[in-house]
Amino acid sequence: MNAEGRAGALLASARRELRFLRRNPADLLLVTVFPLAMLAALAWLLSAAVIRELPIAYVDQDGGSLGRALARKLDASPGLRVAAQPRDLAEAWSLVRSLQVYAVVYLPPNAARDLQRQGSGTVFSYYNASYLTAGQGASRDIAAAIGALNLDVLQEQVALRSGPASLRPPPVTVQSAILFNSARSFEYFLLGLLFPAVLHLVACLAMAGALGREIRDGSHAGWLASSPAPVFAVVGKLLPYFVLFVGYGALGTGYLIALHGGVGAAQLAMLLLAQLALYAACAAITLLLVGLTRDMGKALSFVGLYVGTAMAFSGATFPVVDAPLFTRVWNTLLPLTAYVKLQAQQLTMGAPATASLPALGTLLLFVLVPALIGLRTYLAAADAAGRAP
Repeated sequence: MNAEGRAGALLASARRELRFLRRNPADLLLVTVFPLAMLAALAWLLSAAVIRELPIAYVDQDGGSLGRALARKLDASPGLRVAAQPRDLAEAWSLVRSLQVYAVVYLPPNAARDLQRQGSGTVFSYYNASYLTAGQGASRDIAAAIGALNLDVLQEQVALRSGPASLRPPPVTVQSAILFNSARSFEYFLLGLLFPAVLHLVACLAMAGALGREIRDGSHAGWLASSPAPVFAVVGKLLPYFVLFVGYGALGTGYLIALHGGVGAAQLAMLLLAQLALYAACAAITLLLVGLTRDMGKALSFVGLYVGTAMAFSGATFPVVDAPLFTRVWNTLLPLTAYVKLQAQQLTMGAPATASLPALGTLLLFVLVPALIGLRTYLAAADAAGRAP
C-alpha cells in the first residue's frame, strides 16, 4: 500500500476516536480537563517553593545567657519558628507525637558552666524522620543556627582571654555551595517529577481504555478488518491522545522553564524530543499490555501497577544504588527513569545535549520494542476474534 493509503487509514482511525470522545463527555473530560486541572493543582499546592518557619520546640534547662542567645539564633532562622519552649524533654516528645513540632532542640543544665570550665558544651538536636523532608529541613537549619552561635561564643571567649588582636580566621575553612537547585526549592524539584509522572500515568490509562474498549465491545475485529492498513489504524486510534499529552507535557515543561529562568536552544530541543519519546513509549507500552491481556480491566490494572509505581522507583526521590535487585531491575524497566534523568540534565544542570543521548536512546527503545510486540499481539487478537464463530 502506498503512503497515501496508510495516511488515510491513520487519519480515518483518528477521526473515529475523536467522534467517540465527542459522544462521551466523561472520556473527553478524562483527557482534557482532568490533566490540566491536575497540573494547575500541583503548581498551586507547591507554589510556596521553599520551606519556611518549620515549628520546633526548644527546651532550655540551662536558663542563662547562652540559652537566650541560642533561642534568638533559632528564631532568627527563616526556616524555623520556635513554636514552644517546654519545661523538659517529656513535654517536648508529646509535642512531636502530636505533630505540633518537627524537631526539638535541647540545651542541658549547666551547659554554660561546662563551656566556661571545659571549653566545650553540648546542644542536642532531634528531628522527626517520619516526616523526612520537614525533619531534615529543620535539622539543617538548627545546625546552621548553632554554628552561628558557636562562632559568636568562640570570638567572645578568645577576645576576653587574649584580646581582640588575637582573633584570626581559622586555618582551615569549608566553603560549601549547592549545585543547580541553589534555592533548595521543593516546588522546582517536585514539580519536575510530578508533572511527567502524573501525565504519563493518565496518558497510559486513557490509551489502554481506548484500545481495551474495542476488545470489550467486540468491535476490534470489524474495525481493523475494514481498514486498508490495520497497523496505521491502531496508530491513528492512539494519535489524539499522543498529541494531547505531548501538549500537556510541553506546557508543564514550559512552566518549569519559567521557574528556572530559561534554557538554551539545544536543551529545549532535547526536552521536546524527550516529551515525544515519553508519550510514544506510553502508547507502545499500553498497546503491549492490552495485546497481551486481551482484556480491558486487566490491562488497566497492569497499567496502574507498572506506571503507577514509576515515580517511587525512578531514582529521583530515593537512590537505587545498592538497592535490592528487584528495585534496580524495576527502575531499569521504567521509561520515566530515563525521562527524569534527561530532564534533570537538560533543564536543571544545563548539560550539553549530547550528554542526554543515552537517555533519549533508552526512551526510543521503550517505543520500539513494546510497539513491535504489542502490534503483533493486538492484531492477532483481532484476527482471532474475526475467525471466531
